[in-house]
Amino acid sequence: MAVTEISADDFARKLQSGDPLDILDVRTGVECRAEKLACKVTYMPLHELDGARFAADRKARGANGPLYILCRSGGRAAKAAEALAASGVENPVIVTGGMAACGACQIPLEKGKVISLERQVRIAAGLLVLLGFLLGHYISPSFYLLSALVGGGLVFAGITDYCGMAMLLARAPWNRADISQEINQSLQKFNEKKGASS
Repeated sequence: MAVTEISADDFARKLQSGDPLDILDVRTGVECRAEKLACKVTYMPLHELDGARFAADRKARGANGPLYILCRSGGRAAKAAEALAASGVENPVIVTGGMAACGACQIPLEKGKVISLERQVRIAAGLLVLLGFLLGHYISPSFYLLSALVGGGLVFAGITDYCGMAMLLARAPWNRADISQEINQSLQKFNEKKGASS
């Protein structure tokens, strides 16, 4: 199965047409709580996505149209699309640029009242660097390593587009609360359809 891409502008036109679209958002719960599309979307964080089960569910539903997959900027959507295509999902389509591009194209979004994951990472990194400096100055110079490790982690995240601190924060209890209900509803529907097809 070939993975294709669609620009955010073309995706916006499809949303405006009013035709029902099959959309999968693979961002973390806190990202979805901060901002999400103002339409029907299936939420399934990438780390919880089971390609084979998702493919079986789509087949059981008779869904053979495009599956539009998005994340924040496109990286996780590409991984999800590859995994789903390898599992037999037909027509996986990556929304190029993800939610960032959707916002720039004036696609209607619902904004939440939470601190975004990116801001949480900046706050945590800043606090750890400050803590490392203060402990290094007042307790032992060895604590300066904490600041160096955080700095190295930020450089690594900038180069690879993978942030371990963000992944840890995304799993924190305060970041799983509200959207977990929507994710659980998606999983429940998914499991009900799976049980019905067995």
